[in-house]
Amino acid sequence: MFRLNRLTDYAVVVMTRMTDRPDDVHTAPQIATDTGIPLPTVAKLLNALARESLVLSHRGAAGGYTLGRPAEEVSVAEIIQAMEGPIALTACVEGSGHHCEVECLCPMRGNWDQVNQAIHDALSAVTLADMATSRWRVFAPLDETAVTADPRDL
Repeated sequence: MFRLNRLTDYAVVVMTRMTDRPDDVHTAPQIATDTGIPLPTVAKLLNALARESLVLSHRGAAGGYTLGRPAEEVSVAEIIQAMEGPIALTACVEGSGHHCEVECLCPMRGNWDQVNQAIHDALSAVTLADMATSRWRVFAPLDETAVTADPRDL
């Protein structure tokens, strides 16, 4: 099963929470309280996201974190990459830095790049703003004929 780790899921939750008030400076304790994610985990996530400039750190008495860019400009792919590195189903992806022991003999060599690119493209098409809105759907809406048709005719 292809699965994101829990920290990546929490990173999306934290950033989505920050979209509620995008111009405000958010503190780690405030985000932890609002999301139910433990404070040490929130602090770890914010540091990782700040390293990639997805959030900006503000020091001082009124310090905290803000979104690095508007939610419409941040893709889910960027968040995943910030937390987990390159998006790939296998270790033999272009530029992954991992090398397979049987790479020179593998009949699939290079073929996974197309699959990985399709997944990256799909995740890049979903923005943080999409994740923050309850109106966003994974599936495309049905066309009018399907909605108005008699279910016995389908």
